[in-house]
Amino acid sequence: MLDRRRTLPKKAPSLAIAFFLMVAASSALAAGNGITKLYVSNSQGDDITVIDLATYKVIGDIRVGEQVHGLCAPSDGRRLFTTIESENNLKVIDTTTDKVVDTIALTGRPNQCASTPNGRYVGVPIRDENSVDIVDIAKHKVVKVLPVLLPHNCYDADDNDAMFVSSMGGQEIDLIDLKTMAYAKKIPVGGIPRPYAVSKDGTRLYAALTDLHGFVIASIPDQKIVGRVELPAAPPAACPLEPRTPTHGIELSPDGKELWVTSLADSGVYVYDVASQQLSPEIPIGKCPNWITFSPDGRYGAVSNSGSDDSSIIDAHTRREVARVKVGKGPKRLLAVTVQ
Repeated sequence: MLDRRRTLPKKAPSLAIAFFLMVAASSALAAGNGITKLYVSNSQGDDITVIDLATYKVIGDIRVGEQVHGLCAPSDGRRLFTTIESENNLKVIDTTTDKVVDTIALTGRPNQCASTPNGRYVGVPIRDENSVDIVDIAKHKVVKVLPVLLPHNCYDADDNDAMFVSSMGGQEIDLIDLKTMAYAKKIPVGGIPRPYAVSKDGTRLYAALTDLHGFVIASIPDQKIVGRVELPAAPPAACPLEPRTPTHGIELSPDGKELWVTSLADSGVYVYDVASQQLSPEIPIGKCPNWITFSPDGRYGAVSNSGSDDSSIIDAHTRREVARVKVGKGPKRLLAVTVQ
């Protein structure tokens, strides 16, 4: 007779382990751990690529309209806002379904937006009108328009009552008081401001400038430049989407201890230690690195590479590129959010 008892003990443990892992994974999702998605806007297309940061795989593509420009989101990650230059509007995306659920008209051609953490207001620079729109999302409309010469980027430093907008024409970064809907400060940066980052305590501003391979540091309370950091020498950049902009990506880590800065000509990223004021060795990534974002937990940094049509995902602890994911054409702005 065939002794079947020998086969059962060998398979039962493996089946039990597999079942346990499946239940554990389901419990983690039920507990609300969520998924962290990287959204990448493709400026020379009409779409936003969606990447799962856990697997480094593309999991979706959202058609939003030609010349997609800005990306921003509230802190809960439930909605994603994007600005569409060809349509002069702001679109609202449900990050659970990755579907466009609302469209809000703007006063002109929009650039990079910023959202308050609570999602009440979104600031949008209007390039062709020399102004910035303040959109009340609940009211579904622009509630304030402020003048600003050649605006380009809005930025929110985790503050529901204040927001920044850059003035390329005025060579300054302007602070908007959202309670009074008026300017509170104007911080000169000594050149034409490109992307910039602001510390969460509202005291320090770091700005890339036209023709500067590096960045300047400004005191927001004193409204003056207090430092200038130049990256190691690099050959002239050959990046058609970022003319005269050796440094285009700049962002603070979620804990505020590090400032990550791109070098377009070198196809790399440098990490500036805010406390020691020291630069790391360069992290090699894709061609013409354009924009930087971090996962909310600080585990990953991500960079859009406009010259190679991909996005580099970097382990923030080891400072090594762990994946390079193909996206659409001319990727620029990108943003990582955790979706519950």
